[in-house]
Amino acid sequence: MTEELDAFIERVDKLIELEAHEELRDFINELNISDVAELINEYPKKMLLFFKQLDFQRAVAVFRILDINIQEELLEKLPPNQLVQILNELPPDDRTSLLSELPSHIVKDIIKNLNPEERKVTLSLLGYPEESVGRLMTPDYIDVEPDWSVEQVLTYIRDYGKSSETIDVIYVTDANGILIDDVRIRDFLLVDPKTTKVSDLIDGRYISLHVNDDQKDTMSIFQMNNRVALPVVDDKNVLLGIVTIDDVLWVAEEEFSEDMQKMGGTEALEEPYLEISLFDLYKKRVVWLIVLFFGELLTIYAMSSFEAQIAQVVMLATFIPLIISSGGNSGSQAATLIIQAMALGEISIKDWWTIMRREIFSGIFLGCTLSFFSFCVLTIWHFVSPDFNANYLPIATVVGCSLIGVVLWGTLMGSMLPLLLKRLGLDPAASSTPFVATLVDVTGLMIYFSFAMLFLKGILL
Repeated sequence: MTEELDAFIERVDKLIELEAHEELRDFINELNISDVAELINEYPKKMLLFFKQLDFQRAVAVFRILDINIQEELLEKLPPNQLVQILNELPPDDRTSLLSELPSHIVKDIIKNLNPEERKVTLSLLGYPEESVGRLMTPDYIDVEPDWSVEQVLTYIRDYGKSSETIDVIYVTDANGILIDDVRIRDFLLVDPKTTKVSDLIDGRYISLHVNDDQKDTMSIFQMNNRVALPVVDDKNVLLGIVTIDDVLWVAEEEFSEDMQKMGGTEALEEPYLEISLFDLYKKRVVWLIVLFFGELLTIYAMSSFEAQIAQVVMLATFIPLIISSGGNSGSQAATLIIQAMALGEISIKDWWTIMRREIFSGIFLGCTLSFFSFCVLTIWHFVSPDFNANYLPIATVVGCSLIGVVLWGTLMGSMLPLLLKRLGLDPAASSTPFVATLVDVTGLMIYFSFAMLFLKGILL
């Protein structure tokens, strides 16, 4: 794609140099919308030049899929009349998503310039909670009544379908706007339009979202039901709007990025990495680092508590990195798997006992595997190096048993902590892999030195 972009920009530069304005306009308008958006994203200095060449409807379509930071720059640079036209033409859900990211004083100015109808819709959508389905929905849909004939429905679609977000699904409502059913467009196309009524196609097996549902939960509903759009209703089942799959995919991408950042031990970035200021980046990372710093102080405390044992058997200190890293790695693995499974809806809090049982067996098997390898390595080390002398077997036993205990404990911590956070109403992704590793470091040392006291007492201690 980079080579194509370079070719596009080279072509554009030549046309600009030759002052071939008509050719430049034709060239930009012949590109796919996604290619134009990619050009603007990759070459932000030329964004205004590219954007001004677009026909109006293509400009609106391109604006919809631009990165939020590019959209904000265009808002500042576009002539006021063109800006107002584009904002009025944007689908309500896309416009609401954009306004949600802008400072309040800019939002107020934009809302003032919207036409009365669009202003009313925008204010309505902005009135819903920030992470709710109400912010995603659009009121642009086709709804019909059950006593209509299919011929009436098709005529209605031809008259008003152009302004609808999608005509793949037609919604059936009564005179009070209460949702009765949703019917796919193909069902209307496969029957006799003159003799068939809408009521003949209703089966009552529709699926709807509540306007206050969390956006995060919508993706699994779309996946499970193979839908491109779902209706949004209120407490009285009145149809308020629809949510389409493209909006849900945007939410899923944002949630994935946010979870990855949290799992890496940082707060979620609200802007692209290269766009966020250095100070803001510092603030996002420093909090977790301070928390982990004080967590690691507990590791120092644990080591100082066993200072006498380390002084008597210096060899014990050699294996501390091996022990705590194995526990941290197993915990990080378990946390990542559980957080991902929760995000995909594969598990829930009620599955905690099943998960614990599986992780207990996994921890034991994994620990035994590492224990076996540690015995092999230490045995070879004994014959290669005289450091162990005759006491290599008890030390190997301590290391082997510690690995089993630490890996088992790390696995349990990594799998149960996300579930606990979810139960407390917190984000499971906050149980980041560095956080789990830090917790396991402290407990891993205690497990290690407990086994040392057990197996080496009277021998080396």
